[in-house]
Amino acid sequence: MGNNMEDRQNDIIESFQSLFEKEELLARVIECFPYPIQIYAPDGTSVLVNKAMLAEYHVISPDMIVGKYNIFKDPDVIATGKLNELKRAFNGQTVFFTDVKVPLEGIAERYGIEDLDVEAVYQDITLFPILDDEKRVIYVAAFLINRRVYRGKDEIEKAKEYIENHWLDKFNLKETAKAACLSKSHFTKLFKEHTGVTPHEYYINYKISKLKEKLLDTNLSIAQVFAACNMDYNGHSARLFKERVGVPPSVYRKMS
Repeated sequence: MGNNMEDRQNDIIESFQSLFEKEELLARVIECFPYPIQIYAPDGTSVLVNKAMLAEYHVISPDMIVGKYNIFKDPDVIATGKLNELKRAFNGQTVFFTDVKVPLEGIAERYGIEDLDVEAVYQDITLFPILDDEKRVIYVAAFLINRRVYRGKDEIEKAKEYIENHWLDKFNLKETAKAACLSKSHFTKLFKEHTGVTPHEYYINYKISKLKEKLLDTNLSIAQVFAACNMDYNGHSARLFKERVGVPPSVYRKMS
């Protein structure tokens, strides 16, 4: 899945780079692009945000961001410990960050937003340089795709977030219920009422979805795919996959 995502985003990067000589056209493309994009000057200052970026965070005007926000000075970015990795984009490299939790509280406080309708958002973020003819970095673009979005501040969304953050671990009903601030029995009943499945079934389904993603990477054997998902590849796990997907892992890989 990671390689496929990077291939798709590399296509977008090449398209943007090819438009560099037509800056006015490039700006129009970015403005109308359906995913949030922010463009930075070499010093890290925001110089352009598109409509999708403003809509994503309920920001009224680009004037609240452009010329005022600097990615190098953002305390939430600094707190990730990945500032040096991020700066590679400003030195001419393309950088990928996967499944990053968006600091919604910091964004809401920075821009005075009171009506964010999400509990949590996780994004895949690509930062890539836009170069001039002499291969110098003129701008850096940040391209964001939502991977997981949890809407509404309720117990079920908190539980989903917990399960999807701990899918590599053994399922633990007690800890999942604790994340939702409910007793195990009440939580299990409420979760099934809202989702149609038990918490454990939700966990298994999510784990199967991760197996399906990793099966797309043909550099990994099927046994390595299961190992990467913290599962042994044996008769039981193969049957479980077939029950949920309809075909064995080897057939799913060929079909995909």
